[in-house]
Amino acid sequence: MMLACQLFVSVVRNSRTLSRHVTTWSPVGAAFNAQQRKVDLFQKNVGLFGVPGLSTPAGFEVAQQRALRETEQLVETACNNPPGALTVETFDQLSDSLCKVADLADFVKVGHPDPAFRDAAEKACINIGTVVERLNTNVELCRSLKNLLDNKEVLDSLDPDTRRVAELFMFDFEISGIHLDESKRGKAVSLNVNLLDLNNEFLNGTHLPNRIEKTALPEHIRHCFSIDGNSIQIGGLHADSPDELVREAAYKIFLFPNSSLLLCLDDLLTCRNELAKLVGYESFAHRALNGTMAKTPVCFCFAETVMKFLELLTDKLSDRTAKDFNLMRDMKMKMNSRSTELMPWDHSYFSSAVRAERYKIDPSLYSPYFSLGACMEGLNMLFSQLLGVSFQNEQPMAGEVWSEEVRKLAVVHETEGLLGYIYCDFFRRPDKPHQDCHFTIQGGRLKEDGKYQHPVVVLMLSLPPPTRSTPTLLNPGMMENLFHEMGHAMHSMLGRTRYQHVTGTRCSTDFAEVPSILMEFFATDYRVVNQFARHYQTGQPLPKSMVSRLCESKRICGAADTQLQVFYAALDQVYHGKPQNRSTTDILKKMQEKFYGLPYVPNTAWQLRFSHLIGYGAKYYSYLMSRAIASMVWRQCFQKDPFNRDMGERYRREMLAHGGSKEPMLMVQA
Repeated sequence: MMLACQLFVSVVRNSRTLSRHVTTWSPVGAAFNAQQRKVDLFQKNVGLFGVPGLSTPAGFEVAQQRALRETEQLVETACNNPPGALTVETFDQLSDSLCKVADLADFVKVGHPDPAFRDAAEKACINIGTVVERLNTNVELCRSLKNLLDNKEVLDSLDPDTRRVAELFMFDFEISGIHLDESKRGKAVSLNVNLLDLNNEFLNGTHLPNRIEKTALPEHIRHCFSIDGNSIQIGGLHADSPDELVREAAYKIFLFPNSSLLLCLDDLLTCRNELAKLVGYESFAHRALNGTMAKTPVCFCFAETVMKFLELLTDKLSDRTAKDFNLMRDMKMKMNSRSTELMPWDHSYFSSAVRAERYKIDPSLYSPYFSLGACMEGLNMLFSQLLGVSFQNEQPMAGEVWSEEVRKLAVVHETEGLLGYIYCDFFRRPDKPHQDCHFTIQGGRLKEDGKYQHPVVVLMLSLPPPTRSTPTLLNPGMMENLFHEMGHAMHSMLGRTRYQHVTGTRCSTDFAEVPSILMEFFATDYRVVNQFARHYQTGQPLPKSMVSRLCESKRICGAADTQLQVFYAALDQVYHGKPQNRSTTDILKKMQEKFYGLPYVPNTAWQLRFSHLIGYGAKYYSYLMSRAIASMVWRQCFQKDPFNRDMGERYRREMLAHGGSKEPMLMVQA
């Protein structure tokens, strides 16, 4: 097996390598710095992710029916068998059967370019989700688990992982209203099913562009946006544009309120609150925080005092945040802007400008050293040294991937062999969401035959595709995002749990971000960056002075950046707390004034772009808590030597390997 640090110099015949660039990349680096080899059209279509039935959209219906048949059999087994470890194993098989369809469909509904596949996947998500909600209120199924948990003799015979998984399944029953009478259980199911539709509607709406008549914008900035006939389509904030008018126009148009989406958000929050009250919680936030690190006294705060934590953090940051905003205002005045008032559309641009001036950083000078291939090579080298893990590029089979630009990586351990697969969907394309995220397609678990079910994940980024002459070049922020998302992927790959219900990132939300944020520390350490950052044409390494300046620049405007995250977390908490009897925009305005400092812009509704309200409802604070924990892990384990193999093995053994099968704070304390 060739590791990433073993470079090769070769010209591969019949491959479309890029011209005028060095060929001293590792196999993984070369794979990402070249255009993908075309799939053989004469191959048999193996179906998405190698699932035979998914060669057409109709395959989702077949997959659903198969999962439902398995569900009926497993429910009968769980209800009829005596309490014991087999009960938990059956529950996990049940979860695995449904998740294999739901998780795959959850990605396809947003990531596949074919509308027919997206529609079929969306229906599958709703149908499987409905089944799950009904199972979570199935009294007989719950009783089979309760008989286990109430039997002290049987409970004492279980290993710690099996016992915890049993308790987690019971927790799912409890927050779904299993204790309610039949009528109220039916109401809970109805609310949960309604939430599936509302979640999907809101999430889709957060990514939709806004349109405006072409004549409404000054002619000299129209070319900065997508022009469609007589209208201009704006699908993002253009926060890094050097043109102030472009940033302002994008902010006001992209965030212009959509009345139907405002109603959807109102219905979503009302429905969540009604469900939480029905099953016995004070608010949806209380329901969501039950089961996270925030509920334990040993951590920063109890569930009911997350807002106090955010207020305390704001107080501690206030002086530094004010200083950061003053630096940005001074920079804005120095650059002769039309207005000296610092606005929300200025934050990203002028914080970068302050860093650039103070540390003489020009992102365009860094990008040639951060080709996608070089960055993937850097990740490969880091994981090889730290964990004994390497990437191997594999050519997908016909029908296995949804775009010819998707790369497939096998993740291989030097002694354990294959750990799992990562599908890298890194490049922009029409109708693809502009977001960086990680999707679990298949969770790892120990199968009945003693073999391990390998995890499968997708990493989605929005990078510019390579051309015939130039590979994809990343700016420093893109490189850091790549490392972040790869942290999620490796959490999934390195987990070796017995049960898929707790595999990899299936853990407490406020712990799930720790591995990904920890990777940001590696991405901004000069010793790590120095190993892989080299010019895509000459092969020259990034000068150490440039690496050092880049890493040191992260300290500038850090308080203001953190305060922005505090604002998002506070807004999320208030939306999911007790009903305010005010519009979501009025709440946004008040929270922005209290927790951010930059003024609210009339006729904007940033909350309609807050897609994290779906996956992180009442839990957005998790990013702040995870950053604190990741910082502690970095200082204690890797700051002295980011390549320390003993520390890498300990990190895997004590944290990554357990997924959600161990209490998060116990892993942190280890």
